[in-house]
Amino acid sequence: MKIKFIPLVLAASIAFVSCEGEKKETIKEPTEEVEKEVTQDFNFTAEEFADIKVLRYQIPGWENLSLKEQKLVYYLTQAGLSGRDIIWDQNYKHNLTIRKALENIYANYSGDKEAEDWLAFEEYLKRVWFSNGIHHHYSMDKMKPGFSKEYLDTLLKETNTTLTGEPYEVIFNDKDVKKVNLNEEKGLIEGSAVNFYGDNITAEEVDAFYANKKSSDAKKPLSFGLNSKLVKEDGKLVEKVWKSGGMYGEAIDEIVKWLEKAQEVAENQKQADALGLLIKYYQTGDLQTWDDYNVAWVEATEGNIDYINSFIEVYNDPKGYRGSYETIVQIKDFDMSKKMQVVEDNVQWFEDNSPIMDEHKKDSVVGVTYKTVIVAGEAGDASPSTPIGVNLPNANWIRATHGSKSVSLGNIINAYENAGGSDKLKEFAHDEEEIQLSEKYGALADKLHTALHEVVGHASGKLNEGVGETKETLKNYASTMEEGRADLVGLYYLMDPKLQELGLTDDYEKLGKAAYNDYLRNGLMTQLTRIELGKDIEEAHMRNRQWVSAWVFEKGQEEGVVVKETVDGKTSIEIKDYQKLRALFGELLKEAQRIKSEGDYEAAKNLVENYGVKVDQDLHKEVLERNKKFKSAPYSGFVNPVLVPEMDDSGEIKTIKVTQPETFDKQMLMYSKEYGFLPEVN
Repeated sequence: MKIKFIPLVLAASIAFVSCEGEKKETIKEPTEEVEKEVTQDFNFTAEEFADIKVLRYQIPGWENLSLKEQKLVYYLTQAGLSGRDIIWDQNYKHNLTIRKALENIYANYSGDKEAEDWLAFEEYLKRVWFSNGIHHHYSMDKMKPGFSKEYLDTLLKETNTTLTGEPYEVIFNDKDVKKVNLNEEKGLIEGSAVNFYGDNITAEEVDAFYANKKSSDAKKPLSFGLNSKLVKEDGKLVEKVWKSGGMYGEAIDEIVKWLEKAQEVAENQKQADALGLLIKYYQTGDLQTWDDYNVAWVEATEGNIDYINSFIEVYNDPKGYRGSYETIVQIKDFDMSKKMQVVEDNVQWFEDNSPIMDEHKKDSVVGVTYKTVIVAGEAGDASPSTPIGVNLPNANWIRATHGSKSVSLGNIINAYENAGGSDKLKEFAHDEEEIQLSEKYGALADKLHTALHEVVGHASGKLNEGVGETKETLKNYASTMEEGRADLVGLYYLMDPKLQELGLTDDYEKLGKAAYNDYLRNGLMTQLTRIELGKDIEEAHMRNRQWVSAWVFEKGQEEGVVVKETVDGKTSIEIKDYQKLRALFGELLKEAQRIKSEGDYEAAKNLVENYGVKVDQDLHKEVLERNKKFKSAPYSGFVNPVLVPEMDDSGEIKTIKVTQPETFDKQMLMYSKEYGFLPEVN
């Protein structure tokens, strides 16, 4: 599970210790002056275009890693990038064909590059790069080019580029307009362009196919469908497994090559064993091996380096089976992780004191680890658009039995902080007191909400005996229900005196007020800047923020807890009673957990459809109009630092330097050249 919303501010500092089994060294913890030096004169903004801001991030403390640790990070990063083409093909069957044609034009066109048509072509290509395909990374809508067919024909001819048939036509026509469609009336699979299913397959056929698959141990259900494409061959449904020798085999073999190098420099035996199981999984495609790997990965908690790698999140599958390729390579931020360990240490207290029904509480929340990390590289579905927090694994039985790992991406959040501003807050806040609360406590509230969402939220609650996995019971509503449930856990506890008792804030009431103000303002208003007027909300995280906010607003408005106020044509949200609002969050959390625990599909559908999908069109129009004064793009993502190994005379790596890419387009072209391992059609 991942958090995709962007916090206001968060600072992070880092210290490193030596890896297990080597001579221990005392590494000086960076002082505040060193931290300032890290960001001084660093240009966090790389480029802006369309609705996108591309940022840069740093890897503070890289020089304090041992050479062995640097090698491990480098090999894991290379493994991640080697699978980059996979997410492109997963997102849409023609993406690789279109990308390669557009990139050839971009690299070879020698005509007028100041012309309006060329600038439109350039913007379109950058948007495609950012979204890993021709569908918008957030709205899921197919992006419309700002140039004509005739102009593209000219570019193709002048650069000797071939692009014909459906890959050519689909750029301009009305086919495959939505990457992920969650409107059942349009057909979950028939209406989705994502490349997880073959032609002429219905949602009902998918359900029937997986209903016939049984795990050997019903209490440890395998993640059927996670690593395959479902197609029809001779009228029968068949899985094309993503593995060595199977679908995506060319890229997977490269991933395995680098993972084997990483295994050789693992920090400890548990880490090496986990990497070995991941390699075996890629080689065999065996889902039991995937579960074995996740158990080993969760229990490999020692060492300075960790990673996420494989087919993981199922947001892009309208049926919730298939995992998108994703990698994040991370270095522990020991200082911030130590400060936040108090949440990890008290996770059972949070579970015991939750407002959910007693029968839905876990008697023992096990194996939860929470770390703030420094990202060293990302690829696949995590790049360029990246989460700020991740909690894995996703299998409920593994989380219940063996625990989970939660991470907050500290340097990513820091980059957002340094590239942001407070103008939108001042525009949409209700009054000066709300602004001051957000400026003083908003950053901490965001950080703690991320921690509570990931550590407590996703780890909390249990399924009733005999109830299947949420992807089977809640189906297309599973992702948004889980994210909303975890958000509600965080919201409920953000105004709890326990946080002040634990030393996490100096004033839990002001912290909670800032959090509640920010959440409702975003959930009901400012997040609407991300979608076109007249559109429904499609993305799972946006849906969950709206259904949570809209439900408590409706109930709170009836009781005078929260109101909308419009002055001089400007609408704002005013919370009249924060403690009663907290009680409403608790009431909704209780219901969300009941829905998950009981697998109540109809209740999930009613909650999401009634509160999380439709938008108040008058308010949406107002928000968009008020937002026009701000130049900052509504979406942000990142180029990655480039790790450059330097060799000695014998060809061995002697050090690895961190460099920054010059431009977004140069990194994208380099990635296609260096890591383009798949054919256009897979």
